[in-house]
Amino acid sequence: MARYVIGLDYGTDSARALVVNAETGEILASSVKNYPRWSRGLYCDPQANQWRQHPKDYLEVMEFTVKDALAKCAPEVAPNVVGIAFDTTGSTPAFADESGTPLAMSDEYAADPDAMFVLWKDHTAIKEAAEINEACKASAIDYSMYEGGIYSSEWFWAKALHILRNSPEIATKASTIVECCEWLPAVLTGVTNHKDIIRSRCAQGHKSMWSQKWGGLPPEEFLAGVDPLLAGWRAKLFDKTETADKPVGYLCPEWADRLGLSVSVVVAGGAFDCHMGAVGAGVKPGTLVRVIGTSTCDVMVASYEDIGDKCIRGICGQVDGSVIPGMVGLEAGQSSFGDVYAMFRKVLEWPLRTVSGLEGDALAEACENIIPSLTVEAEKIPISESAMLATDWVNGRRTPDANPLVKGAITGFTLGTTAPMIFRALVEATAFGTKAIHDRFVEEGVQIDEVIGIGGIALKSPFVMQVMSDVLGKPIKVCKTMQACALGAAMFAATAAGVYERVEDAIEAMNSGFSKEYIPAPERTEIYSMLNKKYLDLGSFTETYFAKA
Repeated sequence: MARYVIGLDYGTDSARALVVNAETGEILASSVKNYPRWSRGLYCDPQANQWRQHPKDYLEVMEFTVKDALAKCAPEVAPNVVGIAFDTTGSTPAFADESGTPLAMSDEYAADPDAMFVLWKDHTAIKEAAEINEACKASAIDYSMYEGGIYSSEWFWAKALHILRNSPEIATKASTIVECCEWLPAVLTGVTNHKDIIRSRCAQGHKSMWSQKWGGLPPEEFLAGVDPLLAGWRAKLFDKTETADKPVGYLCPEWADRLGLSVSVVVAGGAFDCHMGAVGAGVKPGTLVRVIGTSTCDVMVASYEDIGDKCIRGICGQVDGSVIPGMVGLEAGQSSFGDVYAMFRKVLEWPLRTVSGLEGDALAEACENIIPSLTVEAEKIPISESAMLATDWVNGRRTPDANPLVKGAITGFTLGTTAPMIFRALVEATAFGTKAIHDRFVEEGVQIDEVIGIGGIALKSPFVMQVMSDVLGKPIKVCKTMQACALGAAMFAATAAGVYERVEDAIEAMNSGFSKEYIPAPERTEIYSMLNKKYLDLGSFTETYFAKA
């Protein structure tokens, strides 16, 4: 009898479950569900860059998607599921009680955003990140050295310190802090003490400055030196982390019953979506995998020999085993990609929603047609050195060189400017941001032989992907499956369950292949090379301006 696994991928807006034949990689069924509270905008304040998620959203969509996906399979599938694994966004931490349960699960804190998961895109901790960076540079050891040398407001300690300052009561009630990708496996295995939660090498290595070099998390004196509010928290957390290919336990009876599975199902360790997505796309040394959605994550792996003692400057981290055990995982990314286009769409929606008189289905249809219509017209505009120019920093900059304070810019307006011209400039800006990441890796001595794109934009927007290929001057392969992150999670589930000895073996057997390859046109690449220099100049000018503002 065939063996099956379930990969669960927790994105920003929704989660999806994938049921996969562990021996062939065949996808039997999938299910996607939006988070109910998040969909209503609860607990979030965009003007304050506050993005919070209630833990119940995660549990409710898990139960629905797993049961829904299994219901689409033959009856013999569920009894032969052998493993399950999670990927989530990150850094997405929450303060939790003695049992490891986020405080928002209690009645007392059920509506308190500070008791919920602080989503990856939350930028309320800019001040705290700056203080951590200052402390790192003043320390004998720069504890941000493996996070590219710049600590971000999107990451673990900055968010923790912000919550401690903003909600002192949380500090008195919480026993620990847990990442989403650690909590979900703990829930499924019935963990009742936070000390028994298996901590993620991926999450903690990239976001909490955990490193074997200094024995785990930064020392107590460093953290307390940033702010006395952090005193004692190191001891409340953990020393060890584990790679996601290792099992953390088996399904507990409660969740086995709720999901319609057996208590013999192995639960794998958790990791971030982009890292498991890179595995789902078939990452190997020399491959840059771009997980392209609302933002991007750019992931690579390298051998110990190739990395040596190098610290890759200005990226989001290099961590032993964060992607494939036995290799160093490298992460970079753009804080906004699809969000750049969504921002422009919202601008154009304003007159439709306020003065057009359209309502109901007619209004919804008009709004949905904005980006497709812009794309058709933008493709017709010839590339020109005098074209409009934009930067992609509408949500700050993640890499290279994290800076949440920078702002997006558009230049080149004339009386003849049209919406498609602006849209084309924004698409080119996201491609130039891609090139900035690519070039930083290369400048730091990391070889890039091929580029792979995964995610909805990679599969659905030939225009965006062709521009990106032309700007990079390199071919880009597109992974065949829309659910590469969930497929990667399934590969980890299969490895943890013992179907494969190594993650590389699971990749070889279960990969989906590629649906398309975009080839750059040399004449366009040449023009974009000149435009890219202007993009860098514009970025330098605006970054200096906002630093003074």
